[in-house]
Amino acid sequence: MKLVSFTHNNYSRFGAVVDNEVVDGVGEMNIPEAMINFLAAGEPALSAMRKRIDTGKHRIPLAEVKIQAPIPRPGKYLAISLNYADHIAETGRDRPEFPSFFTKQSTCVIGNGDAIHLPKVSNKLDYEGELAFVIGTRCRHVPVDKAHEVIAGYTIANDVSVRDWQFRSPTFTVGKSFDTCGPLGPWIVTKDEIGDPHNLKLKTWVDDELRQNSNTKHMLFNCYEMIAYLSQAMTLEPGDIISTGTPSGVGVKMEPRGYLKPGQTVSVEIEGIGKLTNFVIDEPV
Repeated sequence: MKLVSFTHNNYSRFGAVVDNEVVDGVGEMNIPEAMINFLAAGEPALSAMRKRIDTGKHRIPLAEVKIQAPIPRPGKYLAISLNYADHIAETGRDRPEFPSFFTKQSTCVIGNGDAIHLPKVSNKLDYEGELAFVIGTRCRHVPVDKAHEVIAGYTIANDVSVRDWQFRSPTFTVGKSFDTCGPLGPWIVTKDEIGDPHNLKLKTWVDDELRQNSNTKHMLFNCYEMIAYLSQAMTLEPGDIISTGTPSGVGVKMEPRGYLKPGQTVSVEIEGIGKLTNFVIDEPV
């Protein structure tokens, strides 16, 4: 299923995308109205949603809804740095011995079609197309061979970065957390539809220019290894987002620099999930 958070007639709720329609989850007792609650409910909620889809009813044309970020305010948004060998090579940094994570603050999250702001304080705005996965089960100390069980599904992330602010701190957090620097979406594809998350084509365009062209098979630390590593330190909860790193082709390493500018559109496409598209504007007054 493609699980989606959306707004229709000024009312935000949860549903599933089928072809060019959204199956509205509202009104079914076993389907919570918010995505995080739906994920936490587990298989009973998924089963209820499947039955609602099978009725062929409760549908809204996709063109009539506003798609939101799947998890508008995740409890945790963790992202890994230097997880593709070609990206490590273009940065000139050493291959990490352990997964290296940083935090994106949840207020940076926006959805498909929303505007990315060029900050008033910087012109070094960059993109990073990434696969992200969503935790579906509260967990701690998860072994690698069981990690797939705690994933609810997969989505697309654009780890937008304000480069000069990013490198002011070894934690990266501020430069990764500007408002609008966390596009996610357009939906969550449940894990049963993805098959192998470690063999998906990933492409990023700025306008019509293909900037990144890779495959998740090139990740150094895979999704399951990330869960095993992180869950040794912290409890992972339904709705937590973990973004899996970017391949080469980021703007900061282009000559001349390929930073994002107002008027441009950036799109990230991942095989089996879809396309996340956002446009760039000057930060509003």
